[in-house]
Amino acid sequence: MEELLDFQANIFRQTTETWYRYLLDNLESEERLLGLKGLRGVGKTTLLIQFAKFRYAEKTKVLYVTADHPYFYSNTLFDLASLWNKNDGKLLMIDEVHKYPNWSRELKLINDGFPALQVFFTSSSALDLYRGESDISRRLAVQNLEGLSFREYLNFFEGHDFKPLTLAEILKDHVSLAQEITKDFHPLPSFKSYLSSGYFPFAKNLKTTAVPARIIQTLNTVLETDLAFAQDYSAGNVAKVKRLLGVIAASVPFTPNISTIAEKLGLSRNTVYMYLRHLEDAKIIRIVNRPDKNLGSLQKPDKIYFENPNFAYALQPDANIGAVRETFFANQIANATKAVHLSEKGDFLVENQFIFEIGGAKKSFDQIKDLPESFIAADEIEIGFGNKIPLWLFGFLY
Repeated sequence: MEELLDFQANIFRQTTETWYRYLLDNLESEERLLGLKGLRGVGKTTLLIQFAKFRYAEKTKVLYVTADHPYFYSNTLFDLASLWNKNDGKLLMIDEVHKYPNWSRELKLINDGFPALQVFFTSSSALDLYRGESDISRRLAVQNLEGLSFREYLNFFEGHDFKPLTLAEILKDHVSLAQEITKDFHPLPSFKSYLSSGYFPFAKNLKTTAVPARIIQTLNTVLETDLAFAQDYSAGNVAKVKRLLGVIAASVPFTPNISTIAEKLGLSRNTVYMYLRHLEDAKIIRIVNRPDKNLGSLQKPDKIYFENPNFAYALQPDANIGAVRETFFANQIANATKAVHLSEKGDFLVENQFIFEIGGAKKSFDQIKDLPESFIAADEIEIGFGNKIPLWLFGFLY
């Protein structure tokens, strides 16, 4: 126990409250069993530690551990929880729980056996927390931590203090909101930087030229480690998924021809469908369908995007700007927990109500001019007019 407390003290000394992610103040901290999911590198560990250090009232009653700590070479999670409970501990925080064998079974035992003990844990976005060796779905609350919004990027990287906006506010008052934000600040250069290298907090400590390599390293870790844990992938499976990602990277966004992809990679159609769903679960790609389509793992996706624009630039340095704009819009809308689908006219249907066409400053309303509640999200403009809204402003949704 002493070695874990020393480890925690060292970790806590390195963590400050100079800035924190949007989810910290909205953490479901009353839950007895809380899982925090997210793409590798978005700040899940820091979020847990900041909560324990700056938000949790009984600081001596919390213990932070990582699931791959050497302590677990000869001890189990259940052993630790039992010991912490006997020492009047109230909160056990487990980082990267997917690296621990039989995680769901032991979490169930801990939850059942120690009713006074809360357990918070982080996991890879690739892990289906509701599908483990033991059924913990009735006991478990899950929250997702997404990558940085454009607003968070401005606050963290550039020292601003912008507050989030709702979709309703943007649609109704975008002109006055943009005027207020831009009165002492020009967002377009920052927006360009964000699209290429601003989605991950770790980029702040790197030279811009080093960010793509770090993102590719993150992708490889997700494929080679997280999916291996979550889906029991072999080295052969990983190699096949990488080849599929290579096909996607050469074409996104695109409407996939599953038969052609399967033939090109020497895989069955069902295997391609399965790998696509795993890549989506791991938050490497985003599948966007039409609103009338039933979701299913063996259905052809209508359109495939990268999950975020940084992936596009890391894998395609000359990424198509039109594709990047659409990727950004879908990412920020979905991360703000708004439903996003493909639209018959225009690019996206949001919340089954609003139609959006994505483009540059000169984008016209020709494709959506006769449609009610339709808008253009336009890049390369600071302030919009009418139903033409600056694209960057949708980065203030969370």
